[in-house]
Amino acid sequence: MLNIERNNSHTLQELFDFLKGKKVFVQTHNFPDPDAIGAAFGLQQLLLHFGIESTLCYHGKIDRLNTRKMVEYLGIDIFSKDDITDMGENDPVICVDSQKNSGNIIDLLGDEIACIDHHPTMNQVDYFYKDVRKVGSCCTQIALYFMEFGITPDTKTATALMFGLQMDTNGFTRGVTDDDVQAFGFLHHIADPDALGRLGQTEMEFTDLRAYGAAISSTQIYDRVGLAFIPFACQDALIAITCDFILSLDEVDIAIVYSKRPDGYKISVRAESFLSNIDCGKIAAKALEGIGNGGGHPYMAGGFIPTEGVKALGNNPDEALIERFLKVIGES
Repeated sequence: MLNIERNNSHTLQELFDFLKGKKVFVQTHNFPDPDAIGAAFGLQQLLLHFGIESTLCYHGKIDRLNTRKMVEYLGIDIFSKDDITDMGENDPVICVDSQKNSGNIIDLLGDEIACIDHHPTMNQVDYFYKDVRKVGSCCTQIALYFMEFGITPDTKTATALMFGLQMDTNGFTRGVTDDDVQAFGFLHHIADPDALGRLGQTEMEFTDLRAYGAAISSTQIYDRVGLAFIPFACQDALIAITCDFILSLDEVDIAIVYSKRPDGYKISVRAESFLSNIDCGKIAAKALEGIGNGGGHPYMAGGFIPTEGVKALGNNPDEALIERFLKVIGES
């Protein structure tokens, strides 16, 4: 078996033993992306090897075009929480690509007994099983589980895991670790290259174009920090992709994009990987302290300010928010 450190008292095998005979749910973060869905689907298929059936679920919408294509093309069955009517309060829930009380996952009726995630822990929770590690993709963690048990995934599962890995590491250019490389080496002989090519094709919808246009027209740059405002509600993933676009500007090393929604501001933060003194997750958490919540990786993070928090920013909330982020970045 691989030598994998886990910050919990139970092993993965003990988790599987515990789950046998139970009604199991695998929950992604809200508005799941390819990494979350790939990891959830991969875990579901691994559980089947141990005679454990599970239901994949999420809150929100599958809102990005490439994520919808992934679900449809690979035939992944995943359900909105609104479509699940048979969950009981004692049914085990495994959080994938997310952690309970992290701000981006809804609290379902079931019992969250396990967590598999690659984001830093912001709120400590006692789980029966917990695997939180610094890797570029949650799909990497699931691929390593297959390796640990000596199980070869089928082509569809390997393709889902590989696509999630590629997307969350931005084509292996962001946050890549030795574990990600190992997972790639394991999966790429099994995954369907034609399917990966189809899924990876860049396609835009009209809402994407509107968000890009709004971000471009509002972008301000302060000492290599690019800030942009989208004055209408748009999808979480689109805000993140727009933030990546702002980061691609030659004059920008740190990008912050926020979208105005009826219930507050949704925020995305990105930074170039060579900025060793910058941690986007810590910056988001500190800049939004007292008015909202934020967190994530050193190179990419997100946050949300509810309406009450926006009001607390005063008469000029946009200027106050920018000042908060610039102050925290200046202190980094």
